[in-house]
Amino acid sequence: MEKERISKLMAQRGMCSRREADAFIERGWVRVDGQIVSELGSKAYPNQKITLEKQARQRQTQRATILLHKPVGYVSGQAEAGYRNAVSLIGAATQYKGGRGGQRFDPAHLRGLAPAGRLDIDSTGLLILTQDGRIARQIIGEDSVIDKEYLVRVTGKLSERGLELLNFGLSLDGKPLLPAQVSWQNDDQLRFILREGKKRQIRRMCELVGLKVVGLKRVRIGDLVLGDLPMGQWRYMKESESLA
Repeated sequence: MEKERISKLMAQRGMCSRREADAFIERGWVRVDGQIVSELGSKAYPNQKITLEKQARQRQTQRATILLHKPVGYVSGQAEAGYRNAVSLIGAATQYKGGRGGQRFDPAHLRGLAPAGRLDIDSTGLLILTQDGRIARQIIGEDSVIDKEYLVRVTGKLSERGLELLNFGLSLDGKPLLPAQVSWQNDDQLRFILREGKKRQIRRMCELVGLKVVGLKRVRIGDLVLGDLPMGQWRYMKESESLA
């Protein structure tokens, strides 16, 4: 068994991101088998116990995670020519009054706030933005098992075996897609549950079976639901909530 960087092990265990791990190690906030580690690049065996000091845990609880109901016309990540990014919607004026839960908007929560996953410019619904690398990794990490649920309005005629193929059997970019859960909600709306998020995946899947997407709304990520959050408004993730 070979030693690995402690920061890598911490990220693999979902304790924090590698960058955060390095910052904690530098401050002497990480213990390996009970011993403080403070040298960057330090290594440990994969079976060793790694714990965080109280200061690191407090720092993590201060990091904000935000649920936003993204409208059409906003990009999830970096702003593009002629379009604003979703982070620009986060402010005191757009905070959902029904979901404040005693926590008022703090401008410090904009620093390092980034979307955990994409929601394309033509789509609406739940977008999670976070300062917490653990949350981001749960949603978009390579080993993520978090479901994302969408309601999708379509036009066109579904090809023979189309619904079966949407559930399993399609490929994009030369790679087979993971199994999905796809079913009809009504005459013109499908319900998709996915565990991956390739660029414009649902729209491209529908095109492959003869359908065109005319409306796409994400309503759930893991156990976090959009609920009655109004479009263009946001709320903090509560301490009582989790992704799974």
